[in-house]
Amino acid sequence: MSETTGEVSIPAQGTPAAGGPWADYLAAAQRLDAVRRAASAATTEHAAAVQAAQQELAGVRARLAPQRARLIRDFGVPEIDLTPQPADEALALPAVAGGPAAVLAALQQVRQTADAADAAMLGSAGRPAWRPWARNLLIYGPFAAAVLIVQIVLYLVAPAGSVPTYALLCGLSMPLLAFGLGWVTIGFVYGGGPEKVDRTPLIGVITCLMPVLLTCMGVGLLQFLD
Repeated sequence: MSETTGEVSIPAQGTPAAGGPWADYLAAAQRLDAVRRAASAATTEHAAAVQAAQQELAGVRARLAPQRARLIRDFGVPEIDLTPQPADEALALPAVAGGPAAVLAALQQVRQTADAADAAMLGSAGRPAWRPWARNLLIYGPFAAAVLIVQIVLYLVAPAGSVPTYALLCGLSMPLLAFGLGWVTIGFVYGGGPEKVDRTPLIGVITCLMPVLLTCMGVGLLQFLD
């Protein structure tokens, strides 16, 4: 028969007296077993950290890809090469020098930064990001509406026979004035940043000329009905 302590089997009878070679062997075997257990636990922990870091890396890559596309599509950010340069790698090296656990912590920090970037793009109040043409339409539109109102008022108060003259003057000057005021207002409201403001001039021209087209259509319709 035998008694078992840890993984070392000790005979129940005939055990040598305390001390001597047998005691030294038993102590060495126990220390070896403790080292083996610690190494096994460290290996398991290391493998788990590596797997978690790999999963986090895949999630971060999947998160950054649509974010980059949104910056290019909605905000007009130029597409550039994001391959890390030697200086970038040197700055990032201390953050990942502690092994898989440190890499995992750094990737989690990257994910938090991506979350903050998404919140900044969407707005603190959850407002959707405006495309430049839609944003500028909010500026050009009111000026164009003012042109339309002025043209209607001039048509109603103009003396008989002077409508063509008023139409010519308004059709040339007022849309140009509305476009210029819209251009300046967009720079004042959305300017001031490092990037050049996209004023979408084609949208501005079409919007500011729309009142002229509506006025001509209205006058032509009234002449036809008369």
